[in-house]
Amino acid sequence: MNRFMNIALQEAKTGVEKQHGGPFGAVVVFENRIISRAHNQVLFENDPTAHAEIVAIRKAAKTIGHFHLTGYELYTTCEPCPMCLAAILWARIKTLYFGCSRFDAAEIGFKDEEIYRYFDRENASVLQKEQIGRQACLNVFDFWREQQNKKLY
Repeated sequence: MNRFMNIALQEAKTGVEKQHGGPFGAVVVFENRIISRAHNQVLFENDPTAHAEIVAIRKAAKTIGHFHLTGYELYTTCEPCPMCLAAILWARIKTLYFGCSRFDAAEIGFKDEEIYRYFDRENASVLQKEQIGRQACLNVFDFWREQQNKKLY
């Protein structure tokens, strides 16, 4: 067992003991140093986005003062849900290490697999989508494009 995964496991256990959320913990590492650690805080924060991975990424970005975590590693106790996976990709994290699978998460009642099936178009009825107001929204995109001092993702 890796020491960083052990810390992620400690975070997960702490979160469960405190009733902050599900059994998930995460650690962001750079050059063998822990930058941040977190556990699921969905119940504590009353925030459906407060997954361990998201909280750890937010803390790491704040610590280093940048939203890209290029070259960083993430250790997490479970295969990330689609939201967390997207955040990991947006953060440009280099390597992801995970313990349990999304199928393991489904076994204890988490909806990760249902969301993955949505993206695979097997479960499209979960969310109704309709595009509206595109031109007005494009105007804001144009406004952003015209700005001189913007940070690109």
